Amino acid sequence: MAILSNKVALVTGGSRGIGSAIVTQLVEAGAQVFFTYRSSAAKADALVASLAAAEGSVSAFASDAADFEAAGEAISRVVESAGRIDILVNNAGITKDTLMLRMSEEQWDDVLSANLKSVFNLTKHALRPMLKQRAGSIINMSSVVGVFGNAGQANYAASKAGIIGFSKSIAKEVGSRSIRCNVIAPGYIETEMTAELDDKVKETFLGNIPLKRMGTGAEVADLVTFLASDQSKYITGQVISVCGGLNM
Repeated sequence: MAILSNKVALVTGGSRGIGSAIVTQLVEAGAQVFFTYRSSAAKADALVASLAAAEGSVSAFASDAADFEAAGEAISRVVESAGRIDILVNNAGITKDTLMLRMSEEQWDDVLSANLKSVFNLTKHALRPMLKQRAGSIINMSSVVGVFGNAGQANYAASKAGIIGFSKSIAKEVGSRSIRCNVIAPGYIETEMTAELDDKVKETFLGNIPLKRMGTGAEVADLVTFLASDQSKYITGQVISVCGGLNM
């Protein structure tokens, strides 16, 4: 039996990059997966079509995770359709990198809203059905940048560090109801964004990674699948890096 059979999951920002890898693995593990996107409708449709023969099922819909009411509607849509929600993966996020002296208030607010407020929004709305079920796994995507910072990414680092503190607090609040909350902190992962980096920049990155390569979205999704399953039912409040040893 697939390890996520009979589980219902919602993944935010699931149409591309790490999000699409997470959706793919959860569906292949047998889950009924819903995922959201903001503007990548074509990619979302293509992903759904590519998983038509997978073990589980998948559907997608447009939603803005940074909008509190829209987040509530997303959770309601999942529960009304599937009858429950077992897994929430808060993956949606953006970057607007620049040095602090050049950073505008808008750049700060946009990143904090998309990356951190979105996690509050979805978690707030998902907790009610999870509390009724007395079960659930919340997985929040942070970054190694949220652990050790990075020049030119003060807004992004702050948002990802905030996710860590938020998640540890939630784990303590709802652990008695068998609801778990964990954080994944990816390092340099091969995505559309990193594919556009200059070769010299990539060489600098690789020089700092003990395993001497970038990670893949599938390797991050492996951990998501484990944390979503009952195989990790005694793990909560943890921050686990997928970074090839970068964060040691």
